[in-house]
Amino acid sequence: MARDSTVTDSPSNGIAERLIEAAVAMLAEEGPSAIKARTVAARAGMSSMVVYNYFGGIPELLSAVEDHGFNQLGEAFAAVGASEDPVADLFTMALTTLAYARANPHLYDAMFGLSTRATYRPTPAKGERRAGHSPAFNAAYAHVIEAAERLRTVGELTIDHPAAAAGAMWSYVHGYITLELSNHFAEFADPVRQVLVPMGVTFCVGLGADRASALASHETALRRAWHPGP
Repeated sequence: MARDSTVTDSPSNGIAERLIEAAVAMLAEEGPSAIKARTVAARAGMSSMVVYNYFGGIPELLSAVEDHGFNQLGEAFAAVGASEDPVADLFTMALTTLAYARANPHLYDAMFGLSTRATYRPTPAKGERRAGHSPAFNAAYAHVIEAAERLRTVGELTIDHPAAAAGAMWSYVHGYITLELSNHFAEFADPVRQVLVPMGVTFCVGLGADRASALASHETALRRAWHPGP
């Protein structure tokens, strides 16, 4: 299969990155129905054959788009850092994920497959890697597990399995995000404070935290996430 004559074979020519950027932009502007080899290539100023040459097809391009999202999320998690309050760190990452999902709803769907809008993603073939197993996902999620491991440093918390604690927190956060994106919390003036924060506090209390200290940590995260800086 011949490559498009308008591009070079240099590994640093940026063709793959341009196609990913085009697909990400089209997801944001037009939604999943716009993602076709012809339309993405045209957006990038290339022929549709380039998509097949560089990725093999739309399923592989979408996997690369998902990894692009996880790389961005991982960078945002890394920027949270590790403070002396791992509860606040974890909830700051939760709020960071929420902000990312609000800004990139279609990309979020592609990354996590938590919404009915994500029907455009092909079903992985047997043995094919899923987004949750990609190195980009694992690198981002490692920040969540690391913060969950540091929960052991909080005296009143009982953390037998940090990975399980991270998974539980990951589950309720993404459940909330999915419902918010589907407008299930329209009746609340501030669903983050009225729904998400109480869930997080209850989660920490279930691990043995004092309710007041758990709430204080969540308030710290709100200040950090919504009003970053000194």
